[in-house]
Amino acid sequence: MTSSFADSPTAIAKRLFAAIEAGDIAAVEELYAPTIVIWHNYDGVEQSLSENLRTLRWLTRNVTDLRYEEIRVLETPGGFVQQHVLRATGPGGVRLEIPACMVGTVNDGQITRIDEYLDSAHVRRLMARS
Repeated sequence: MTSSFADSPTAIAKRLFAAIEAGDIAAVEELYAPTIVIWHNYDGVEQSLSENLRTLRWLTRNVTDLRYEEIRVLETPGGFVQQHVLRATGPGGVRLEIPACMVGTVNDGQITRIDEYLDSAHVRRLMARS
């Protein structure tokens, strides 16, 4: 799943979320620039590549039936904006429904930054069961 410079930012976004749904962390890593920064509104933390991949590995090991639904994605001059609802079954069988918005910056066919916006109550619910 190698990224092409000809891929549109929305095509790259589609491939990113498909890879996460499939639990294909290697494909996610290919889409990310080595210097990517992932920022979360709910904690103000900026994650590095390795920190985010660790989070995604935890997610794919502890959450089942993970899927992105109600997707709306728009191309922007520097990347994409995607709104979606993440639905899954979390640890202990808790049903998750997490509305989110991701703002991605794409440069030379790779994602260089993601700003992730979601309600912290959803994160607490997921983490309380882990």
